[in-house]
Amino acid sequence: MTFDYDLFVIGAGSGGLAASKRAASYGAKVAIAEYDLVGGTCVIRGCVPKKLMVYASHFPALFNEASGYGWKVGNAELDWEYFITSIDKEVRRLSQLHINFLEKAGVELFSGRATLLDSHTVEVDGRKVTADKILIAVGGRPIKPDLPGMEYGITSNEIFHLKEQPKHIVILGAGYIGTEFACIMRGLGSEVTQITRGEKILNGFDEDVRTEIEEGMTNHGIRLIKNNVVKTVERVGEGFKLTLSGQDQEPIIADVFLVATGRTPNVDGLGLENAGVDVVASSIEGPGYPTTSAIAVNEYSQTNQPNIFAVGDVTDRINLTPVAIGEGRAFADSEFGNNRREFSHETVPTAIFSNPEAATVGLTEAEAREKLGDAVTIFRTRFRPMYYSLPGKQEKTMMKLVVDSNTDKVLGAHMVGDSSAEIIQGVAIAVKMGATKKDFDATVGIHPSSAEEFVTMR
Repeated sequence: MTFDYDLFVIGAGSGGLAASKRAASYGAKVAIAEYDLVGGTCVIRGCVPKKLMVYASHFPALFNEASGYGWKVGNAELDWEYFITSIDKEVRRLSQLHINFLEKAGVELFSGRATLLDSHTVEVDGRKVTADKILIAVGGRPIKPDLPGMEYGITSNEIFHLKEQPKHIVILGAGYIGTEFACIMRGLGSEVTQITRGEKILNGFDEDVRTEIEEGMTNHGIRLIKNNVVKTVERVGEGFKLTLSGQDQEPIIADVFLVATGRTPNVDGLGLENAGVDVVASSIEGPGYPTTSAIAVNEYSQTNQPNIFAVGDVTDRINLTPVAIGEGRAFADSEFGNNRREFSHETVPTAIFSNPEAATVGLTEAEAREKLGDAVTIFRTRFRPMYYSLPGKQEKTMMKLVVDSNTDKVLGAHMVGDSSAEIIQGVAIAVKMGATKKDFDATVGIHPSSAEEFVTMR
């Protein structure tokens, strides 16, 4: 059978863009469909605009710290409208850059929502095309619990487009998104209250990491309300009244509240049933949430339909941009590059751009002990970086290595403090390669630096 395309990609986010360009480089005839701005969650409403907000949120502290070094810094004021507009311009510039990359690669772009009609046919705004292989890379979306008043809340999609800076923002959720935006908004000068239904933020991370971030956030003026969920939300004047589950917890009044309690794979309206593509329950859970689905795939990102594949957040494996890119490229190499390979989901480094920042790679202490029992040695250090000595601030950095006592292999590395992401990225290479604690010990440190502590811990 003759097809219009060798590969049709649904979704021009990180995974779809990477896969389409890689497949086209092997000579495949490729098309990609996107109904929104090209670039996906990361470029449009995720990593990129968020990191720009992170940078902006650090300036007030930098101005303050400069005085400790003798700099006279005057009154500083944030022009919110200029700030938000500048972020939007950068997002659109990057989106256009990705369109240019597709054109250069020879990938045809369809602007519109794509739906599967059968296992080889896709419809985009009334136009039907066929493809030998189809890749679904539509990512995920924020989801709100079905509770009274949640319609008033914004999500991580809308926070980049607020017309005015919130005076008091309440953030529901204790994961990456909720924690990062709590720190961002506090750094920008807003009053921040973060509500978590558990005892600690950032479930799944190493306990020392969670503790250090919480302590830093509290010291920076963020109010953490734990073991509570929002029962109802009511409009009151120009703001909202949030009633919580705790019997002794007073209602909270805020002018904005961010719902950051979960994301779900974006499978609705894809026509998966038309092509017979299997789904599995996604990982989202909590009071008020419906059961949601993710596309089921094997180690090669292949669905139960041999010619249909899926990568990225829509599969709900590890929901990180570099993972989606890696999965997309592995798919293209396997199907079009004569290089069948899996993408490894083990030892994937990640960062939380909170304040303090944190980053991690490999096993947590709890995971290592569950796997090895007492055959685990922990190396930990906590100190005030030299930078804060003159400003007189008590900001702390924590570093931790999780080591297999039997083999001396470093199983995990964790850090909380300035430049954690930059430092752990390099450490991750060593952990991925199977470095031992002796290898770390034999490495000469760069002095004076915080990073040297990773090779001097004893």
